[in-house]
Amino acid sequence: MRITFIGGGNMASALIGGMLKRGAQASDIAVVELLAEGRERLVRDFGVRTLESLDAQAADCDLLVLSVKPQQMREVCAGIAPHMKRQTVLSIAAGLRAADIGRWLGGHARMVRAMPNTPALIGQGVTGLYADASLGAAERAQAEQVLSAVGSVVWVDDETLIDAVTAVSGSGPAYVFYFIEALVRGGEALGLSAEQARDLAIATFTGASALAAQSPESPATLRERVTSKGGTTEAALKSMNADAVSDAIVRALAAAAARGAELGDQLGRA
Repeated sequence: MRITFIGGGNMASALIGGMLKRGAQASDIAVVELLAEGRERLVRDFGVRTLESLDAQAADCDLLVLSVKPQQMREVCAGIAPHMKRQTVLSIAAGLRAADIGRWLGGHARMVRAMPNTPALIGQGVTGLYADASLGAAERAQAEQVLSAVGSVVWVDDETLIDAVTAVSGSGPAYVFYFIEALVRGGEALGLSAEQARDLAIATFTGASALAAQSPESPATLRERVTSKGGTTEAALKSMNADAVSDAIVRALAAAAARGAELGDQLGRA
């Protein structure tokens, strides 16, 4: 599969690195990157072909990956629209809807929209994917091959659900860091050093997440098993329930999803 990336930033680099580890050939990958230092880094780290602007060879690809900032997308699409043929286009730009990108590409319909998250940078990401109805199984597999190189993938059959994916997993790492911050702050308030509290909080979160991932039981069941009647965990959870922490998290996700839809409206205006 011949792949051309438009934009060679952190996420594109993570995807390229992941694919090469899985056996992809550097000779099949091209990257259009405006910055000279970026092109030098990509050649040094991965041995891929780099160029400052799209040429005929790079345009003649099976999969075109759009990995530029959402605010740059319309201008970028205008520049590559004349080169569009039957390529499948994979966008990892947050907020932008497939129809708007396709319109900027001159009416291109073979679109896949993806919402990865930052743990992809260490190969531990999860990506939500939505494909245009015109795409068949082979084209979907191409997109999945790229994103699965940096973690797991979840397909949705309605593009509006990408806003929900963004709320849960796209923005999700920030919620995790927020909770870790709170654990550290609470540990320090109880007399632990900052380093001790940080180590305990991160290891606890990592271990509990791994346990949840490997267990066939639901998170609710796992929580109940840790919560002895009249014990310390029960006291903590009663305090959280009194403060409606769970409801606050649900409301926060709704706010994130609503903002995602709003950004799609704003960014997609002609």
